[in-house]
Amino acid sequence: MKRIDFRIVIGVLLILGSILGFLEKFGVIQRGWDLFWGTILGLAGLAFLYIFITNRRQWWAAIPAFTLLGMAASSFLLDKLGWGGFAFLGCIGLGFWAVYFTGCERWWAIIPGGILLTLGAVSALSDVFGILNTGGVFFIGLGLTFLLVAILPGTGNSSWAYFPAAALIIVGIVLGTPFKGLMDYIWIAALFLGGAVLIWQYFRTRP
Repeated sequence: MKRIDFRIVIGVLLILGSILGFLEKFGVIQRGWDLFWGTILGLAGLAFLYIFITNRRQWWAAIPAFTLLGMAASSFLLDKLGWGGFAFLGCIGLGFWAVYFTGCERWWAIIPGGILLTLGAVSALSDVFGILNTGGVFFIGLGLTFLLVAILPGTGNSSWAYFPAAALIIVGIVLGTPFKGLMDYIWIAALFLGGAVLIWQYFRTRP
């Protein structure tokens, strides 16, 4: 089977872009350039996704694949409807999760994957649903990310992740409730207790 020359593909894409540009210029369609670049980015994302699916040793291809697909989704109507940030950030997060699920030894991908999905959810809550106070959701999402680091397979001895997970989830719950004002007192109490523990350990270890 004869392979298609890359010049043919680029030529067809350039002609498609010019047609969409003319149609947008004369008011026949709207967001013609967004459709054009969305198509380009989507095709590039699918190319990287093909590399990732057909050769799992090329796990790195999942990150540009989902990133480009997220950019493509954002270039289409999702951005106008307020879902552009969720699509872009969420897809990048899915790329990191794909890296982890194809090899649990790459547990580090859980952290950027969880953070980016959290940021995507925060963007959707703010842009689509008009919820401005999303600090609680952000901290809870970060806490759940570290909780997954602690409990998912392949992360080794990661019991340390329970501590930031618990702290972040508690902060998120406090920020998302009417007791938000308690944070001022919690920080002060935490500083006092931390200082007291350090001084106590100093005197305890003295000969």
